[in-house]
Amino acid sequence: MVVFVFMIVGIPIAFVSPSTGDLRPEPYLPLFYGSIAGIIIIVFYSSYKDKQERQKANTKRRKSKK
Repeated sequence: MVVFVFMIVGIPIAFVSPSTGDLRPEPYLPLFYGSIAGIIIIVFYSSYKDKQERQKANTKRRKSKK
């Protein structure tokens, strides 16, 4: 969750200079795209892990019914 927050905070930092608060003439695009990619990876990984846990719980529940 902490990494996710840092990714979200990194997006505006790519366009705004933290020291002056002005827009950068040339945005720092690797930071922007890296943050977007990190957010996507975190969302996909967490949904994958949730799916695995649900499958294990369903399997366990089915075994206990028999």
